[in-house]
Amino acid sequence: MSSSDSFDEANVEDDDIVTLVVPADGGYLSVLRTATAGLAARLHYTLERIEDLRIAVDEACAMLLVITPPDAELRCRFEIGPEQLTISIAAPVKDGARLPSPTSWPWHVLTSLTSQASAELTANEAVIRMVSQRPRG
Repeated sequence: MSSSDSFDEANVEDDDIVTLVVPADGGYLSVLRTATAGLAARLHYTLERIEDLRIAVDEACAMLLVITPPDAELRCRFEIGPEQLTISIAAPVKDGARLPSPTSWPWHVLTSLTSQASAELTANEAVIRMVSQRPRG
């Protein structure tokens, strides 16, 4: 990953990161949903929480697909911490692109299904981050 990428790599071990890159096309979202479910299952999430994360990833990707240029890619990064799983999805954006308002339905979905959701939008890229607390025990 180059230094120009917006993902913060401080204090994260390399073996605790999974990164997937797929075309920014709705047909590839199933790959990210499946990876999310598989990783969450490996981390001992309940079936209900696994489904919540799948829906949250799908919703975040849907928000990004609307503002990405043709032939773009979605970069999905899973950071596995001792107490939380952070999922960051990034994509290049079209000129003048905007993410939905924080009071919109997509943001309501993200904040309801995760412990925390945030976004960063620059002139060139949008990143949506979701945090889910890991199961105890």
